[in-house]
Amino acid sequence: MRTALVYHEDMTAARLLWEDPECEIERPERLTAALRRLQQGGLEQRCLQLAPREASEAELGLVHSPEYVSLLRGTQALDTQELRALSGQYDAVYFHPSTFHCARLAVGAALQLVDAVLMGAVHNGLALVRPPGHHSQRAAANGFCVFNNVAIAARHAQQKHGLQRILIVDWDVHHGQGIQYIFEDDPSVLYFSWHRYEHGRFWPYLRESDADAVGQGKGRGFTVNLPWNQVGMGNADYLAAFLHVLLPVAFEFDPELVLVSAGFDSAIGDPEGQMQATPECFGHLTQLLQVLAGGRVCAVLEGGYHLESLSQSVCMVVRALLGDPVPPLSGPMEPHRSALESIQSVRAAQAPHWTSLQQQGSAPTPRPGTCSADGRTSLVLPGGPTFKAAEAQASAVLSSLLGQLHLHPTPPVRTAVALTVPDAALGLPPAVLHQEGSAPQEETRAWARLHEALAQDTAFTALGKVLHLLKGILDGQVSSGVATTPAAAAMLDVALRCSLSHRAQRVLCVAVGQLDRPPDLANDGRTLWLDIRGKEAAALSPFHVSMPLPGTTGAFLSCVLALVLPLAYGFRPDLVLMVLGPAQGLQEPHAALLAALLRGPAGGRVLVLVEQVSWAGWTSCGWGGGERPGTRCSHLFSWPRNPHPSLQASWPGCCMETHPPAWVPSPPPPQRTRRPCCT
Repeated sequence: MRTALVYHEDMTAARLLWEDPECEIERPERLTAALRRLQQGGLEQRCLQLAPREASEAELGLVHSPEYVSLLRGTQALDTQELRALSGQYDAVYFHPSTFHCARLAVGAALQLVDAVLMGAVHNGLALVRPPGHHSQRAAANGFCVFNNVAIAARHAQQKHGLQRILIVDWDVHHGQGIQYIFEDDPSVLYFSWHRYEHGRFWPYLRESDADAVGQGKGRGFTVNLPWNQVGMGNADYLAAFLHVLLPVAFEFDPELVLVSAGFDSAIGDPEGQMQATPECFGHLTQLLQVLAGGRVCAVLEGGYHLESLSQSVCMVVRALLGDPVPPLSGPMEPHRSALESIQSVRAAQAPHWTSLQQQGSAPTPRPGTCSADGRTSLVLPGGPTFKAAEAQASAVLSSLLGQLHLHPTPPVRTAVALTVPDAALGLPPAVLHQEGSAPQEETRAWARLHEALAQDTAFTALGKVLHLLKGILDGQVSSGVATTPAAAAMLDVALRCSLSHRAQRVLCVAVGQLDRPPDLANDGRTLWLDIRGKEAAALSPFHVSMPLPGTTGAFLSCVLALVLPLAYGFRPDLVLMVLGPAQGLQEPHAALLAALLRGPAGGRVLVLVEQVSWAGWTSCGWGGGERPGTRCSHLFSWPRNPHPSLQASWPGCCMETHPPAWVPSPPPPQRTRRPCCT
């Protein structure tokens, strides 16, 4: 099995023993609800289930002081009154006689997962734990967090496995200041956090949560804070943050392991975050992270207090880790103006430290719109009419997502290939199906009449195989596929027309090389044609974009993140057709990476047409679903100090839609001396 799930029922033992509205949301049902949803979806059964051990006190000492560990050990013998008194010494923390045991199990679960991934027993996994950890500091509990699970796991990976570069991605809605403090002067750990900030008016009310806090000493540039200054951030905002901040820096950093502080209070319906990101978004974010570090991704649960939103988000992460397609993103794909402003401020703060952020024209720019001068937001109070409306909206969205999963089950075949030379199948990864079927002769002959080149024997045989594979993808029997074929331009034209006449409403065509767009192809919004070749950049129509093939690998990646993926996600295709034509000039690992990244926008439905393929190049980027990538894709990219000239001002207007929606903010809530709730 390629994905581990780490859980122990003992972690549900600790609970609040007195009344405290601030802490009551951190409850055992968070774990049991998530686990139940995993079981109902058949996901738990597909994972390798690991039973965690208690972390040793020496392992806790990788991050925490001996005095603090001793203090926590002593809570096992305290009565309720003593536990309450000790809890009151910290911000938003409660202790229980079982806290020390639960917290050691939570750390141990993270360590078990890291060991399993780094020793090759599994490819990736999720640790379903509580209490959470990312606020915990060297000698202080904070925000429901007792021991810093992810920080200890990172130190463990360094000391036991010799890792030199670890990426921590914290998508919890609160700033994980505990992780930041631990690693702020350490260049071997890159820490990325987005968090509700509201110009410092949201817990933990820290100046060092802002974008200009970039680390200390040798660690400058290795702390990346993205503050959200308004509530209501959604899928488009989270995706933009990944494409324009996290992924460029992460590829340049080249991590050997990705740890995710996976808090789901940043999802729709959560009373803490008041954000709008839907559960499938976290599956897409996980997919994007899997192209890093050879796919070694370890997610560890942090926050999340709306049980249904939390449970569905956990399931989407596990689906992505298993290699299943994730439902397409819902909602508008236009980032909020405030989100774009935050992204620009982060890029400006980090540009001195990262070459990948120094390229001009590679990030969306806020445009004038309706937004108040100070960008203030209103607090949605529980029980009020606004809260009830938000809760109803969240329930509707979550119910709709469950309906989508029932209507579009995971295809039985993850990846299939259609080959014109049978011997080419000898190098296929075990998880890839070699498809030997072909479309009926009459159907193949009918489509071949469109192009004389397809009537030749080899091309005709290839056409039958392509049509058969394409039908399997459109009918939901196959997720994605690769086909070798001559006559690439003619084959692409037929595949496109066949798709539109079958089930696809919108098709994205990514044509690499000398492949012309069919002149009779209508600009009716059903197709988006993206040319990648050695010509100048131009938006020839709203549905025909041409761009040069970047001259360096770093510029290629910048192009994919800043242009190709925003266009693809905005178009919402039912299918992606990617064709490598004559004189395409794209290195095979780069082509494989592009194909892997394009699976997200289309719900996994990608058909790649190539003249020939070497499977070593494709599996290096994880293509083939289920095989551990042989190398880290990021080794392929060296960022140019002088970016390719074609990138200087090629597409500032077409990177991403940036017109902000109408946004009428309200005055801020009164300043609080303590957080309303946390993690």
